Amino acid sequence: MTLSRRAFLGGGAVLLLGFSLQRPVAAQVLPAPADSAALAKALDQRQLDAWLAVDVQGQVTVYSGKVELGTGVSTALRQIVAEELCVAFPATRLIQGDTRLTPDQGITAGSKSLQVGGAQLRKAAASARQFLFLEGSRRLGLDLAVVDTVNGRVVYRGDPTGRYVSYGELVGGRPLGRLVNQAVRTRAIKDYRLVGTSVPREDIPAKLFGSFDYVHDLRLPGMLHGCVVRPPCTGSARLAGVSIRGIDASALPAGAQLVYEGAFVAVLAAQPWLARQGAAALRVDWSLVPDMPLPGELYAHLEAKAGPPEVQQEAGDVEQELANAAQRLDAEYRWPYQNHDSIGPSCAVAEVRADGATVWSGTQGVYQLRAALADLLGLPEESIHVIYQQASGCYGHNGADDAAADAALLSKLSGRPVRVQWSRADEHGWNPKGPAMLMRLAGGLSTAGDLLAWRFANWTPTHLTRPNGQTGRAALLAGQLAYNLPLKGGRGGGNRNAPLDYDVINVQVSTHWLEASDSPLRPSALRALGAVGNTFANESFMDELALGAGVDPLEFRLRYLQDPRARAVLQAASAKAGWQPPVLQEKAWDGAPAKGQGLAFLRYENENAYVAAVVEVAVSEATGIRVTRVVVAHDCGLIVNPDGLRNQLEGCVVQGIARTLKQAVRFDHQGVTSLEWSAYPPLTFDELPELELELIDRPEEPAVGAGEATTAAIPAAIANAVAAATGLRLREVPLNRERLRAALAARG
Repeated sequence: MTLSRRAFLGGGAVLLLGFSLQRPVAAQVLPAPADSAALAKALDQRQLDAWLAVDVQGQVTVYSGKVELGTGVSTALRQIVAEELCVAFPATRLIQGDTRLTPDQGITAGSKSLQVGGAQLRKAAASARQFLFLEGSRRLGLDLAVVDTVNGRVVYRGDPTGRYVSYGELVGGRPLGRLVNQAVRTRAIKDYRLVGTSVPREDIPAKLFGSFDYVHDLRLPGMLHGCVVRPPCTGSARLAGVSIRGIDASALPAGAQLVYEGAFVAVLAAQPWLARQGAAALRVDWSLVPDMPLPGELYAHLEAKAGPPEVQQEAGDVEQELANAAQRLDAEYRWPYQNHDSIGPSCAVAEVRADGATVWSGTQGVYQLRAALADLLGLPEESIHVIYQQASGCYGHNGADDAAADAALLSKLSGRPVRVQWSRADEHGWNPKGPAMLMRLAGGLSTAGDLLAWRFANWTPTHLTRPNGQTGRAALLAGQLAYNLPLKGGRGGGNRNAPLDYDVINVQVSTHWLEASDSPLRPSALRALGAVGNTFANESFMDELALGAGVDPLEFRLRYLQDPRARAVLQAASAKAGWQPPVLQEKAWDGAPAKGQGLAFLRYENENAYVAAVVEVAVSEATGIRVTRVVVAHDCGLIVNPDGLRNQLEGCVVQGIARTLKQAVRFDHQGVTSLEWSAYPPLTFDELPELELELIDRPEEPAVGAGEATTAAIPAAIANAVAAATGLRLREVPLNRERLRAALAARG
């Protein structure tokens, strides 16, 4: 007997044979209050009603434009609101990512959900508590000095009769009708009872036992399933000019319908498998399909297509000091295109009508997607309702927005609701890629081993091609193909963490940008964006300089760090790991099993979370590189939910190891060829290292994001550990067995 995943996870007790025909409600992300439709729901962020509502039972609804991508942020946001409002955690519920109900807080990205979104909700909740406190005091007829807010009530302190008025009695079901007070006093840290505790995530049981409703589970009456047929240039950034000479639909199975607009071609059917069979049977004669550079030409292509340098950081006279240095070191580092590891491919459902549209998507930005869809569909932006429905999770710009655009355009063309479910090959092939990057560094040392000069330059496509009002339909695959548009995106992301955190007198940091359409593969945001490649280069080079200076890499870093929080994470990680300075090998490594320890540091975006990682590896020519232990010290200011933070850091480490040792998008002149997991492998359970975390809580500091910083520290720490074990410096990711053997052979 074959069991479905859900039946298996549920213990086999129930076999699900059908699907709900109503919009599913994500576990613990509850529907809006019944009377919300009768209210003119405020979306203006200056108004309290944009953020919060209280019903007659005192239940608090939190409206968040930042969405739950699987990180646990919805729990942390509810903790913040419950803390400031003085209500129990179960008395809160979250409405997220809905263009009719939630404020526009931008995309859920950049580790800003708590840093920005949490701060906004804290102000709103504190403002609401202030209003309820004053209103409750007035209702009770008591002086402010003798009342307090406790568990959703305004109470008379010390009154043996227990006089109180509940929040529900004060405002239940009615608008708060007040502005957010930006000067409001938030609760004192000493009074925190929820923030700083590991409140369990309420979505986990449903996900664990297979009852959680994802966007993939959504079904609408009369819905069709769509399967898009794209040109044979998988993942290309250059789709403008691609056209169709002809389409042979003679082999379409009965019940399958051909639909196309420009070079956007799809098959619709009442069943998903029939749509996919129809797509496979279709024969499209494509013209003007672009070639791509071969993998061996990639980094030369980046240099050839890039523009002039954009200087980010400059001080002193770098060239003069490099020329005068007693020892000069130069190095080049390479980072490949990388993919999103969402466990399930993208999916969306859309219903387009003459007067508007409703779209359900796992998008990270409902308002930004709405703006792009308005351009795609030719509808007023306000007539489109985009609803976030949790998908399989992502860190960065995966295929969610494109699947939504596919579904929306197909719904418009067919006049029916349409569901589009990408395949694994669609996701691996066509979602935007984390860009390839080239980094060149030069450093100068004095005779005493002091770092005199540092020069950094990188070549990178933009990491920002998300759809929004500026890019319109040109940032959507459906828009590019249907309307013959070049890929459009803003410039950014590739210079993240290129500037030094270290205090060096003579420094120059610059970036050479490629336009989005000059990137061989479609580029966009992947976890930590350019910070991963740039930190790989910077922190590897710090070790190379330390070796040149004959100094312990830890001591070398501490020489040039004055920030006490930066020093603290390095000292904490190294102490917990039992740091031992690398020892110069008496004889060259011969490929026999060896062990090494390496470290890396960064302050994310040069202004947010502090991270230091110490990695231990086991290396041999026969088996390659294995990470055996990772120790991370992390400072993100106030810790809202320690267990949630640990989850984030553990995920950062696991993904960081996979990206460093195993993952690179494979492609040839026709496009991406790594279309399934065996060609783009994640880390397996038996490859997981021992992992230890040191969480540095600073309640007096603002909470900043933790979802990306640690993953940027892992690659250099691994490379440095390999160098300590073998004496070989690997400068191109992935650091696999083939590169290890090549480095060993090159040394002779």
